[in-house]
Amino acid sequence: MPLQLEDTKPLVYGAAALVAVLALRRTLSSNLQDESGIPTVDSSSFPSVVSTYRDGWRFLSHAAELIQRGYDTYGDRGVFRIARPWHWEYVVCSPNLISEMGSAPDNALSTGKAIELRLQSKFTMGLEGTDNSYHHTVIRTTLTRNLHRCFPDVRDEIVCAFDDVLDLNGSDWKNVIVLPAMMSIVARVSNRLFVGLPLCRDQGYLTNNIVYTLDVFRSADRINMFPPFLRPIVGPFISKKTQSFNKAMEYLGPIIEERLAKDSELGRDYEGRPNDVISWLLDIAEGEERAVPALVLRILITNMAAIHTSSMTVSQTLFDLAFHPEYLQPLREEVETVLNAEGWSKAALNNMVKLDSFMRESQRMRPLNIVSLARMVVSKDGFRFSEGSFLPYGSYVAAASRSTHFDPANYDNPTTFDGFRFSREREYKQQQHVESTDDGVTTDIFKRHMVSTAVDHLPFGNGKHACPGRFFAVTELKAMVAHLVLNYDVKAEVEGVRPADRIFGTTQTPNPSGRMCIRKRQ
Repeated sequence: MPLQLEDTKPLVYGAAALVAVLALRRTLSSNLQDESGIPTVDSSSFPSVVSTYRDGWRFLSHAAELIQRGYDTYGDRGVFRIARPWHWEYVVCSPNLISEMGSAPDNALSTGKAIELRLQSKFTMGLEGTDNSYHHTVIRTTLTRNLHRCFPDVRDEIVCAFDDVLDLNGSDWKNVIVLPAMMSIVARVSNRLFVGLPLCRDQGYLTNNIVYTLDVFRSADRINMFPPFLRPIVGPFISKKTQSFNKAMEYLGPIIEERLAKDSELGRDYEGRPNDVISWLLDIAEGEERAVPALVLRILITNMAAIHTSSMTVSQTLFDLAFHPEYLQPLREEVETVLNAEGWSKAALNNMVKLDSFMRESQRMRPLNIVSLARMVVSKDGFRFSEGSFLPYGSYVAAASRSTHFDPANYDNPTTFDGFRFSREREYKQQQHVESTDDGVTTDIFKRHMVSTAVDHLPFGNGKHACPGRFFAVTELKAMVAHLVLNYDVKAEVEGVRPADRIFGTTQTPNPSGRMCIRKRQ
């Protein structure tokens, strides 16, 4: 009698489980004895393939605990390693070694290859975005240079987006699911500079960008659950990037075709040429990158980066503001004082030092990732830190950002939220007249701005591959929060209760269903 489908299921599942176990055993056991002497975090007193296998999967739900254990136990060694599903991760603790990671050449430690692994970009985004990341140059240089000029557009879109998305009536409190609301607002404000009016207000276009953003991270997490040899098989079925790309082509394709035609006919200096990311990409795109599909993909990827990081960051800030209501009035007073003197401008935002400090403290307490500065060792000879620790070729390495932020050696009372921690620090530095280095370029008082990176503050990374869009992101986010504290009242949905963060692996995100109460300022 032939086997029925239901009869074969246990065999299929069993075979799949056996293949997975053997794959993990081969991956981890080959490196169980680490010749470099870098210690391993293991929940067992006797590390073995079994305990390593268990910890690799336990990492998904206990990453913060395991990394903190490594930091506490081996922090003085500078580097430890920990089992993740299907690979080892080397974690760096020492400030000196974090600095070395940030300045290491790309042919030794690769940011792109690490992102490719974390986001499974071949399947979720397309390798074009990581193999040739020229859009980073546009964001880091052209967009940053245009922030002053484009700020009135940013400000205008913030006002309209808050009105439309929050949709408040009268003086009534409204219970708002924070993260989806902030995603909608961030998508609108960002796209005001990415693609301009009227497309930045088209709900279908915005929804597609948000769906694409969420799918990249969700699909990457699912694909990474499979052993590497299975990812090329399952990846294309898990990711929805093709659907999002086709939808983006419907919205952006005709616009970019028209832009390309005008540039070809009139040159790049014609009167009325839009001052947006599409134009800035066209200014430097060459060869096959000047094709419509390639440019549409760049806009999609740029949206993904902006929407994900900015919406998460501003949501955490709003939860902190509702949970610590004592900060609302002093922040409001500062915003009013600065605006009365200077009006709405990017320069005015720079003088909102308490607001800047509050948001930086929120980042410190709740970074979007438990580790940061992800790199992959791409040198065939491996990579050796100055103190002697050696990472073999193909290793994945990152800095222990969350543990660094909670280290008493770096911050006083690190587990306590202190919204004006950095503004007090800057005030003290100013009083001490520590205003410049010998070259007169960098000042101590600017090292604690939200946009600043440091080996003890890693939300934007550190070194030459620090987040290229952080200048735009900080301008956008500070303008959003300043607008909110000036025009709205907020409070926690339940007094004294902050929605619990969601942690999966090394990712820490605000509660996607977390709520707070908002009303128009009384």
